[in-house]
Amino acid sequence: MALQPAAGARDLNPREVESNRWLCDQLAEVYRRWGYTEVAPPAVERLETLEAGGGITDRDVVRVAADEPLGLRPEMTASIARAACTRMAQRPRPLRLWSCGTVFRSAVSDSGQHRLEEQLQSGVELLGAGPDQASSADAELLRLLLACLAQLGIGAEHRPSLLLGHHGVLTALLDQVPAEQRTATRQALISYDPLSLAQLELPAQQLEDLQQLMRLRGEPAAVLEQLQRQLGPSPLLAQLADTLQVVTPVAQRQGVRLQLDPSFQPHFNLYDGLVLKLVCQGQVAPLALASGGRYDALMARFGGNAAGSGFSFAVEGLRELLGTEATAPVRTAATLVAFRADAQLGAALDQLEQLHRDGQRAELLHQPCASAAEAEAIARQRGCAGSHWIG
Repeated sequence: MALQPAAGARDLNPREVESNRWLCDQLAEVYRRWGYTEVAPPAVERLETLEAGGGITDRDVVRVAADEPLGLRPEMTASIARAACTRMAQRPRPLRLWSCGTVFRSAVSDSGQHRLEEQLQSGVELLGAGPDQASSADAELLRLLLACLAQLGIGAEHRPSLLLGHHGVLTALLDQVPAEQRTATRQALISYDPLSLAQLELPAQQLEDLQQLMRLRGEPAAVLEQLQRQLGPSPLLAQLADTLQVVTPVAQRQGVRLQLDPSFQPHFNLYDGLVLKLVCQGQVAPLALASGGRYDALMARFGGNAAGSGFSFAVEGLRELLGTEATAPVRTAATLVAFRADAQLGAALDQLEQLHRDGQRAELLHQPCASAAEAEAIARQRGCAGSHWIG
């Protein structure tokens, strides 16, 4: 009999579970305040849905043995987008939805063995905003993310950095590269691989411009100015500037550093507009705490004709950053109900349920207990708030 969980899976102790639940409850409070309602996508989906039209690769999906191609969800966006375009197609737009649950990803260890990565995720999806509402939807999403950080108490002391990119801007920059070189150029840029970039067969001036683009990241206004010099007047850049205008003051007040990086793209290739990643400084290394972006093309694959965007938090990363195992509110300890003889078991259970009706936590000591002092000693040993002995 195996005594350890599968590689990548974890046993959580009661305090870890309570800490995770507290973090999820804090986030849910913000989501609800902003008008989002909860949904619960299935943990098992058809591979066609999970792979999101090629946005998620087969190697990221944990397959399930079944008569049809199924897998465990590596994220929740694709499933929620599917449901929004089918079961919720008649609901008024935009849809504001949130979800919380475990996602499963396939990974390869350093030794080359496949392993399962299990993560608790909480996030939102804003679905159905029209094309002319993209800027306001992006602004809402980023302000909601900042509101979540404020609710959790994440501030300047955690050195939060919100990394922003834009798939459309990157595509416009790549349009200047010969078509046969665009895929390799894009891969070099998003992987920050200057060696691969230098090996491309491109004119010297174009290579120099791309090398500068690879290094172009930092304060949004300065990066936008450089992009405007490279691309000229652009509706995409104007829209991005409008979004940043209503986000930057709040980020500054909360001590969140905004960084614009035209070559940034998340791990999953789901997005075709604004993309984001939140990183904070942990005790040992930086922690990636949230990611997301706009995915209009994904909505179209499921038959939707309007935009979609969202983000998700890595809950256990939040727990590590904030140390909530120690700081999250602790539930009131239970009262131990004990009895002197077997004949008093019924009376002990009656007393237990009376305490429950009074709103108190209480648990039963199964074996008889000779005295009130012994019951109190056992209660202290078990971490109970006190004891009630029926003698």
